[in-house]
Amino acid sequence: MQITRQPPVKTSLQPSNHPYLSGAWTPCHEEVDVDELEVIEGEIPADIDGVYLRNTENPVHQPLGRHHPFDGDAMIHQVSISGGKASYRNRFVRTACFEAEQIAGAGLWGGLMDPHGTSKRPGFGAHGGLKDTGSTDIIVHAGVAYATLYQCGEAWMVDPLTLDTLGKAPWGPLDGVSAHPKVDEATGECMFFNYSKHAPFMHYGVVDRSGALAHYVPIPLPGPRLPHDMAITKNWSILNDMPLFWDAKLLERNIHAARIHDGVPTRFALIPRHGQPEDIRWFEASPTYVLHWTNAYEEGDEVILEGYYQDKPMPDPIEEAGEYSHMMAYVDEHSFQCRFHRWRFNLATGETREERLSDRVVEFGMINPNHLMKPNRYTWSTTSKPGWFLFNGYVRHDTGGGEDQVYTLPEGVFASESPMVPRKDASSSRSEAVGQKRREDDGYLVTFLIDENTGTSELAILDASDVTKGPICRAALPHKISSGVHSTWVEHDQLRSDAAFKRSELAA
Repeated sequence: MQITRQPPVKTSLQPSNHPYLSGAWTPCHEEVDVDELEVIEGEIPADIDGVYLRNTENPVHQPLGRHHPFDGDAMIHQVSISGGKASYRNRFVRTACFEAEQIAGAGLWGGLMDPHGTSKRPGFGAHGGLKDTGSTDIIVHAGVAYATLYQCGEAWMVDPLTLDTLGKAPWGPLDGVSAHPKVDEATGECMFFNYSKHAPFMHYGVVDRSGALAHYVPIPLPGPRLPHDMAITKNWSILNDMPLFWDAKLLERNIHAARIHDGVPTRFALIPRHGQPEDIRWFEASPTYVLHWTNAYEEGDEVILEGYYQDKPMPDPIEEAGEYSHMMAYVDEHSFQCRFHRWRFNLATGETREERLSDRVVEFGMINPNHLMKPNRYTWSTTSKPGWFLFNGYVRHDTGGGEDQVYTLPEGVFASESPMVPRKDASSSRSEAVGQKRREDDGYLVTFLIDENTGTSELAILDASDVTKGPICRAALPHKISSGVHSTWVEHDQLRSDAAFKRSELAA
């Protein structure tokens, strides 16, 4: 394992016992390149050929006030797998705010829990007072990785292979880009949304395969809202207006306190992919809050949406956490009680039907990407350590009538969000022999593990068809990484196709 170390970044961060600056959330400040990871168990499957990218909220400087786990700077960890071998590298995303703090040698912006006036410079995004870190989500569109912030900052472009920061997206609108844009590889389009504190409070847009803004329209809402994710089908984009949002009276005093608003339903906006505000179909549903959707598709007169319904969006404080009691509850899935759920929107009648798909507390799910916008049988969710924002296992849900598969990691070992990677030319020899369809679960989960028992981190690969076996392959990373949030997978073939498209555009 040959390691190339990059020049160190400036950091002013001091050792801390803060629950999200220590343990599995201890920041990693070292940037390295590893030509080939050392396999310590099993073999890297030869039928995987692509790139795993995981975003990390990884603070560089001492907080100006109270620290929230969503305040950290974006660091992308990447593994490129091909031919049964894997390389690794990690880099900070060089956002404008990151560079400003490198020059200053200290933090310049307060965090999510800090009062107005904490920041030393004007802030960004829907909140208006935060640092634009790009540290929430990571997607790949048209050969470029985009790191985005949940509070609608710039979309920061990163080379998915070298991890060089390429600047901010030239198509990014004034109100920014929320985390969780969605990519339709069949059309090459990327759908996104943003939200703000001024009318119309939300916008929706489409970026074409060439990376140009092709569509951008307002989505009028009654006031400021806090949506986090969106979904797409072949013909529709699905946005939401949920009853958990900033308290209006406190907002007048520049206090950003999210509250559940009794008597306010959940609303879904279904807009044709290139539609106008007057084309929106609104549907009402039971009040909740949803962080993440797993899939959406069309079936007859219905549009079907799946995601994680929160039974208690305003959780009780975790009193034993002391000064961190509220913060710990708001990032603990067992406190806000998120469960796998399905919504059915009937375009003919305007009615909404709902059904619970699992009683387990789960979130951060992935599906076989070949089934995006199509009916899918399997969803792979993560489980979490009670009281913490730490993934400690997996559930494979079978909505076709089968039993859930469950795997729990050893005590003190924590996973990352784990894309489902279809086996290259995915098939089983048995099914191909009789002309059957490829199995939806024929593939792998790819993840990073953080082992607090040994102070190490690993690349791990699981068999998606049987997660109960645990990792079938483990490879050592050169350092312990910090826990983080979202990840993505892109096939090398897709990157080559995107590069060829760009060359043809230039030639034309």
